[in-house]
Amino acid sequence: MDPIYVISLTLIVILAFFLVSTVWIAVTLFIVGLLGITIFTDFDAMKIMANILWGSTAQSSLFALPLFVLMGEVIFRSKMSANLFAGLNPLLHKLPGRLLHVTVVASAMFAAVSGSSAATCATVGKIVLPEMDARNYDRKMVFAILGGSGTLGFLIPPSMVMIVYGITANVSIGQLFIAGLIPGAMIAAIFMLYIIIRALINPNLAPADDATYTGKDYLRSIPLVLPVFLLIGAVLGSIYLGWATPTEAAAVGVFGAFIFAYFNKALKWDNFKEALMGSIKTACMIMFIVASASFISVVVGYLGIPRMLTQTIAEMGLSPYMLLVILSIMYLILGCLLDGFSMVVMSIPIALPLITFAGFDPLWFGIYLVIMIQISQITPPIGFNLFVINGITDENIFKIAQAVIPVFILMLVAVAIIAIYPEIVLFLPGLMW
Repeated sequence: MDPIYVISLTLIVILAFFLVSTVWIAVTLFIVGLLGITIFTDFDAMKIMANILWGSTAQSSLFALPLFVLMGEVIFRSKMSANLFAGLNPLLHKLPGRLLHVTVVASAMFAAVSGSSAATCATVGKIVLPEMDARNYDRKMVFAILGGSGTLGFLIPPSMVMIVYGITANVSIGQLFIAGLIPGAMIAAIFMLYIIIRALINPNLAPADDATYTGKDYLRSIPLVLPVFLLIGAVLGSIYLGWATPTEAAAVGVFGAFIFAYFNKALKWDNFKEALMGSIKTACMIMFIVASASFISVVVGYLGIPRMLTQTIAEMGLSPYMLLVILSIMYLILGCLLDGFSMVVMSIPIALPLITFAGFDPLWFGIYLVIMIQISQITPPIGFNLFVINGITDENIFKIAQAVIPVFILMLVAVAIIAIYPEIVLFLPGLMW
């Protein structure tokens, strides 16, 4: 057997051992990288690690990450999400499915100012679940739509996963943000179309209520949803118009979030401290994973593993789409075992050379990967959104997992659509660059 295959299998076994041993992902990657470069090369492992640690964490683009996390934390603890729900309810009341549509739209809009899937699912879930339970909505349908819509926090910018992918794969974060807009809107539209079809077939899934809304009610809803639109416009608009980098736009978003929290009278000292601590913990966790992933990426490159895999795939004569099917199966398996950030940093050193060799655009691949990570949020046993819904409702997690199967299929359909029509992803970035 070729020595490179022996090295690869050895590292995979070591990686699997530490993951099963519940060692932190970042620590595991560091250990595997150290063992790989120490055992199989003559390079100075500590010098390489020191250079990589500094180089991977000193990039200016990383400054955006803690700022976007802080923005999401402030919004999560303000009244903006509750006001958003109250404002959307009259506007979407006439659609078959009613509050289910409010869940989708509220999740999409909250995703555009939070960047977190779990935060989106938790925030929207705490508001809509009591309302839908009181109106006797079908619980399986509610769990499916809430679980699926919550994943939009990863795709609709600003997205923490996109930032990590952009840094790891050396792809423009601003272009990733722009590329995620149409796919995010497409998936939200797919969910809403699914709701309409199911509600027309079986109206009992979303029972009608006696609420009526006048023109005044519609006018009153505007100030409730306006802050979210303004914040989205300030953050994303400044990037798209070329007025600000993602980091500068993140600072604008934090400032805007504090302003709205102040006027909503939600900016209290306890909330402020919780937001700061939450953002510090999340940002440090992500940075730790990014640093360890950068290190193992360099080690894998030194060992020649990506070159070997690329050559092997080339010799197999697989079509680009067959390669994509194989990668999709791999990501579905990884999604059952790892969180989204770990999926990105562990797979990029191997998957990106293969995908570029097959002729796919790294920008397109970033959006594809984010959607696959979205799917991982609703696949047991590590699906975070399943645990979020379980925490809110105390419902059996296996029943929740069973309920989200339809949206799992719908998101696979979305992956197939962007694979067949990559212009859906690349249109806006191509228009602006």
